[in-house]
Amino acid sequence: MKQLIYGCISLLGFLNAGAQNIDSTLATYAKDYGQEKMYLQYDKSSYAPGETVWFKDYLMKGMFPDDESKTVYIDWIGENGNILLHSVCAVENASTFGQFEIPVNYTGQFIHVKAYTKWMLNFDTSFLYNHDLKILSEEKKSSAKSELIPELHFFPEGGDAIAGITNKIAFKVNDQYGRPVSIKGVVKDNTGSVIDSLKIIHNGMGYFFIFPHEGQTFSALWEYENGDMHTTPLPAIKNSGVGLRVTVAGSKRIFLVSSSPSSSLTRVHILGTMYENKIFALDETLEKGKVEGTIPTESLPSGILTITVFDQQWKPLAERITYVNNEDYLFQPEVNFVDVGFKKRAKNDLEISVPDNMSANLSVSVTDAKLESDNSDNIISHLLLTAELKGKVYDPAHYFLNKSDSIAQQLDLVMLTHGWRRFNWEKVIQGKFPVIKYPKDTSYLSLSGKVIGATPEQLQKAGDIILMLTEKNSGTQTFTIPVAPNGYFDDPSLILFDTAQIFYDFATKKSMSKISVQFMPDILPPFSNYFSAPVFSNLYFKDTTGNNYHLQLSREAELQLQYFKGKVLENINIKSKIKSKVQMVNDKYTSGLFKAGNATELDLLDDPLSTSYTDIVSYIQGKVPSLYFDNTANKFLWMRNRAGENGPGLYLNEMATSYDMISNIPVANVAYIKVFRPGVVGAPGSGTGGAIVIYTKIGKDGEPISNLKGLDNNHVNGYTVVREFYSPDYDTLATDDKKDLRTTLYWNPTITTSPGQNKVNLTFFNNDFTGEYRVIIEGMTNDGRLTHIEKIVK
Repeated sequence: MKQLIYGCISLLGFLNAGAQNIDSTLATYAKDYGQEKMYLQYDKSSYAPGETVWFKDYLMKGMFPDDESKTVYIDWIGENGNILLHSVCAVENASTFGQFEIPVNYTGQFIHVKAYTKWMLNFDTSFLYNHDLKILSEEKKSSAKSELIPELHFFPEGGDAIAGITNKIAFKVNDQYGRPVSIKGVVKDNTGSVIDSLKIIHNGMGYFFIFPHEGQTFSALWEYENGDMHTTPLPAIKNSGVGLRVTVAGSKRIFLVSSSPSSSLTRVHILGTMYENKIFALDETLEKGKVEGTIPTESLPSGILTITVFDQQWKPLAERITYVNNEDYLFQPEVNFVDVGFKKRAKNDLEISVPDNMSANLSVSVTDAKLESDNSDNIISHLLLTAELKGKVYDPAHYFLNKSDSIAQQLDLVMLTHGWRRFNWEKVIQGKFPVIKYPKDTSYLSLSGKVIGATPEQLQKAGDIILMLTEKNSGTQTFTIPVAPNGYFDDPSLILFDTAQIFYDFATKKSMSKISVQFMPDILPPFSNYFSAPVFSNLYFKDTTGNNYHLQLSREAELQLQYFKGKVLENINIKSKIKSKVQMVNDKYTSGLFKAGNATELDLLDDPLSTSYTDIVSYIQGKVPSLYFDNTANKFLWMRNRAGENGPGLYLNEMATSYDMISNIPVANVAYIKVFRPGVVGAPGSGTGGAIVIYTKIGKDGEPISNLKGLDNNHVNGYTVVREFYSPDYDTLATDDKKDLRTTLYWNPTITTSPGQNKVNLTFFNNDFTGEYRVIIEGMTNDGRLTHIEKIVK
């Protein structure tokens, strides 16, 4: 069905150069200028100061997961506009995840989240991800009540109101925060005659009809719920032009194109586009100034269908968007509690099952169900609706509750009141494309830089730059990277996480005096176009009971933290054994997904025979009998590999690499190797052929750098470090005096399934008081299907 996007349904072919320009230009737009969108799932709807926000970011382009951009930027912005944190996140499997710690002394009512990729900045920045996180605080009583300001806007269907034909005029009334409000009013013409009344149909939206004459004007006289009277003029009437009406009729769209009596137009082009691709094209004759037709939509993918009317010279005359909801975007995992308990610190086992023919990428949150909840938006409503529209949509999740006619008509009101143009048709006709200022980040941010202040002659003689990198808990590593004639240097195999201090020197010191180095020039700074005014998402829900409950728990947790601060917690005893040497090596060298257990671990630091192997490939084959190296394919394969199956992926210090890269590494330089079999949930390569991860020695394990004094150095930021969500295992923890006050009981953003590995079992423990759980699961498949499941378990 989705191949229709790429294969154009031509109901009537175009035969002129203008049509050919549109076809080729649209094809290039879809192929080379597809726009990205994203959605962030959070572990809960609101937070108290001092709490941690856990999130997962999903990326899509059109209808499919987007794995091209490898870096996402997230700005956490305070109520006063100050940047609290600029997160830089690495993308894998069209998603990324991480955390943000809210300052304990934060006093604002919200924190604004803006997320984007470099590629998204090339287009209208109105489509960047924006969201307000509600921050709980003590209610401040004020004698001055906040004044709500109602706003009434009109939207002629098709773009303009035209004299001499019937026009449908949609309207939307909301306050300054975008929330719908209630009004009563009428529409009058310039003679004072009442034409129609303003009838709100859904969430502040409605419509009425007018049949204007040349020179006629209209205005609305309306009363706000507080008794204030207002007058708002309607858009000016055009004496000549074309109107476009679209009616939703089940799985069909009935269109009517009408020209004004004074128009000389006899033929029109009608073009339908979805996701920047041409869907249908018509060349129609106007009979008595009208043409009517039916567009079948049951075979189209779900999303916004844009219908545009052109004259014979391809000048755009009218445009209308309509929503197609065929629910082809859904997949439905089964979620069951194998074991559920609500007693103090009770153990719970949750099973998630995905249809066996799908590969899915999921995240799950389990919270105290008594907390306040905002279910106004989710992964489906955001990626399929709000991320595709300019302007704010109130309660978008409502429009995906079902496919009833009533909801379809309400959704059509959203289309009528959010008209916009994705394309600048004049430029499309001319074959012009967007100017790309920010190339797509198709590779991860590696350790790179630029030499500043050097002459071309100095750069020519520079040779290599010697970098001594000191990271937290990792000792010092030395790298030598060639400097290009333009002053740039880059080693794609070196990926920097967190903050490091880098000392640098040059192989030819004498020729490189009085210069400096700018490290990581490709990292974007925070996005600056932000105004300190909340969007209205944080105002959707007014669950004062849930807010107070959450705030009370956070205050209790803060008091408990202060009480135990500085004390020796003697009662917290781990029943498990002291960590083995290999466990300590794993903790030191691995991070993120690579920390996962259920792997074959090779500790070369504790293997005196490791240096007897001639190369690292021979060592791995000697230690992992289920692996062999195929010299013809130049890669590792599993002994039981079937024809066409992938072998394990290769990683060097957690970055994807190749046999050619590892073949030259002396065994004496390797500290640790992890081998993951396929299907290990939450591990690299779980959905493919598994993974072999090789770690070279660092710090005291290798050759330490002792003399760094006197060298130039910079503090450099790389990707933001991802912490692991703490979920206590009360099967191994002894009883203590601390009360478990967690409101997020479980958070896991790394759940993946694949054919043959379609079930995942998760375990979490209750806190000391929760009596019912809210479970939210969101995610997408590798072919772009989405899921949102919310369950209350009592």
